Amino acid sequence: MSIFQKLFKQTFIYGLATVLPRVLGIILVPLYVDVLETNDYGVYASLMALLITGNILFSYGMETAFFRFINKEGSDKKEVQSTVLTTLTISTLFFFGLGVVCREHLAVFLEFDVQYITYGLGILSLDALVVLPFAWFRVNERPIRYAILKILNVSINFGLNIFFFLILPVLANHTNSFWDAIYFKEDLVSYVFIANLVASLLTFFMVLSLYFKIGFGWNKAIWTSMITYAFPVLIAGVAFSINEAFDKLLLKYILPADIAASEVGIYAACYKLGVFMTLFSTAFRLGIEPFFFNHAKAKNAKETYAKITLYFSVLGSLILLGVVVFSDVLKKLLIPDSSYWEAMVIVPIILLANLCLGLYHNLSVWYKITDNTKFGAYISIVGASITLVLNFLLIPQYSYVGSAIATLAAYGIMMFLSWYFGRKYYPIPYNLKKIGVYLITSIVFSILSFYVFQSNYMISIPLLLLFLVILYALERKEFKQILKRY
Repeated sequence: MSIFQKLFKQTFIYGLATVLPRVLGIILVPLYVDVLETNDYGVYASLMALLITGNILFSYGMETAFFRFINKEGSDKKEVQSTVLTTLTISTLFFFGLGVVCREHLAVFLEFDVQYITYGLGILSLDALVVLPFAWFRVNERPIRYAILKILNVSINFGLNIFFFLILPVLANHTNSFWDAIYFKEDLVSYVFIANLVASLLTFFMVLSLYFKIGFGWNKAIWTSMITYAFPVLIAGVAFSINEAFDKLLLKYILPADIAASEVGIYAACYKLGVFMTLFSTAFRLGIEPFFFNHAKAKNAKETYAKITLYFSVLGSLILLGVVVFSDVLKKLLIPDSSYWEAMVIVPIILLANLCLGLYHNLSVWYKITDNTKFGAYISIVGASITLVLNFLLIPQYSYVGSAIATLAAYGIMMFLSWYFGRKYYPIPYNLKKIGVYLITSIVFSILSFYVFQSNYMISIPLLLLFLVILYALERKEFKQILKRY
């Protein structure tokens, strides 16, 4: 099996593990929109945004460090594994205990109810405890086991949401004291976090056997090297979480209190349509990250990386245009409440921003395999600074549209900076001409379809078909080679 066949096979399985659970998550959006007020949806979106930063802090770059050191020449794989497992377990228990003690202060500072802070701490801790097991599956090329557990996690979450929002109200209406006692009619949003918490707990039990397989242990020299490597990754991760999630938090804190939660809810619901690009980018990244490290010393590594990035840009550009063209259909399926549709204007912007982020991850291979992770931190800090500054400047006047523009600006500049510095430290022969053609064509066609012709299918679908014709004309030779292999 060629390295490309192996890569795409694993990417497909990781993609399945990412897409199917998130498809279930997308199905929940119409349910949430139906049962939750826009204010409650805003509370949910704000806290989940905060948990993104929490996940970064609880894992503090050790997953990436694990991938690097487990593949490093001369490394003791058993000691690397046990050191990471011990470190993450101790730190997670410490953070959880500290958070529980300080939860009331956190609630006041963050302007959330105490119970939501408690739910969040539980979810963060359980998710941190499964970081190494899932990384172990990836590094040992067990994508099917990885996929099954990920799908089970979100299936449990989905099932509990169905029970809490559709079945429990019916049971409680039959005046059964038990069901009535656990039905919080005035606090429905709590069930979202309870479902997440239970799913995370059960997932932890499902991977617990790996704790015994790997075993606890600690090597000071390995730990010191890994922490040194991971610290810039942590800084980059925190900066990334600002880019990814702080738009919703800043909307909550900057907008007037009487409309903030509602605006966050409307924005977050339409933001979900950008998930199609996120799914693709995440699946691709999960497949290529171990691949990048494993093939770093191959003779034609740079040419391989260049070709992978070209493939990503082709598929990403197609997804951007496809989702924009059929956005009217998608909004009716995923966001049936028309009161949310006023934020649809941000959908093409968010899709393009996520495409830039995906390209950034592909272009950033150079600093990971050359141990220059500090550049990842620098670039992410620049992105976070742009996010914060533009949000503070634009939100008061443009509300969530300003947040969407800030997200695109941050990811676009991060993509450019990674490419610029990569040319100096690890030059990769990217086919910039082709990548530029696909990106520019997709962006122009998307603008015409969505903003100029208002998703008129008589115009939009021919534009999509024309893009496919251009794609075939430029990649005809590559398509024929792929078909011959199969």
